[in-house]
Amino acid sequence: MAGGSKRYSRNNSNGNFQSLPERGPVESLIYWRDVKKSGIVFGAGLITLVAISCFSVISVFAYLSLLTLVGTVAFRIYKSVTQAVQKTNDGHPFKEYLELDLTLSQEKVQHIAGVAVAHINGFTAELRRLFLVEDIIDSIKFGVILWVFTYIGAWFNGMTLVILAFVSLFTLPKVYENNKQSIDTYLDLVRNKLTEITDKIRVALPIGNKKPVAAAESEKDK
Repeated sequence: MAGGSKRYSRNNSNGNFQSLPERGPVESLIYWRDVKKSGIVFGAGLITLVAISCFSVISVFAYLSLLTLVGTVAFRIYKSVTQAVQKTNDGHPFKEYLELDLTLSQEKVQHIAGVAVAHINGFTAELRRLFLVEDIIDSIKFGVILWVFTYIGAWFNGMTLVILAFVSLFTLPKVYENNKQSIDTYLDLVRNKLTEITDKIRVALPIGNKKPVAAAESEKDK
């Protein structure tokens, strides 16, 4: 495989190794391709979020930064003493990270900005369509979702929802990947049932039906 990338596999139900699809660096963390890296990121992120829910963001940022700084300084001193005692010249212990290119190119910034603007425009257009009842069925669905959110907001605060979302981000994708076939089967059943109910509602509510332009023009001619 090009670039020296790793190929991950798992045992399937028959006990044989099954090759897993390749993922990007972020997706690899979410799908636990490297358990050690994913565990470190998940644990550190969860501890940070729990700390933010108990203390102010400024305090958490200051303490985490101070803890990181103490750790790097202590490690730097330790490596310097070790090199002096062993009379070696291994160089700076963080040389690999100091040489990393963290700069953002103009093309990358423009690409990110373009993607963000496209999503914002799409989100704004969708909200306008729902609130101004372009399609009454979609607006009713949106109203039901908002109604459910009122209960979720009463049960959980914002930080709790963020923690739950973070935990779900590191668990649900992996659960879905391991049980994709059975989950897709149930999702198709639910989707077909919702489509059936939606079609019945559309028939019962003529205001939600959209006539094709050609049909509207033919009726106008009559």
